[in-house]
Amino acid sequence: MSEDPNTDRTSVRTYVPAYQKEEWSEHADELGMSQSEFVRTMVQAGRRGFDLDGGDDRTVEEPADQHPDPGGGDLEDRIQTILEREGVISWNDLLEEVTGEIETQLEETLDRLQDEGAVRYRGREGGYVLIDE
Repeated sequence: MSEDPNTDRTSVRTYVPAYQKEEWSEHADELGMSQSEFVRTMVQAGRRGFDLDGGDDRTVEEPADQHPDPGGGDLEDRIQTILEREGVISWNDLLEEVTGEIETQLEETLDRLQDEGAVRYRGREGGYVLIDE
């Protein structure tokens, strides 16, 4: 673990109504962010808008890691959420849960890119290609 307290990471949990999670999830997808990154950014933006004692002009530090996870989400958070829900889960079932999420994200993203005219599936060429403009 890092000696610098500004780079250590920890998990924070919150409970929101299902409709709220769905709205946040959709908005995060639109922005190309993981849910964790979206909530973290939203909280930091909200904190900038609060002036609790009327004269506090402290600045809010941004988290050091502002880059989205290459896997499209915070894998640790996803695993912990699955384990909280399932209790005990086998390696294969956990793998299916995690990869099922990326498969869904990939499918939705490819559908959107095709709808936008940026990507096309060419069976004769063996897969997806960028559309030259």
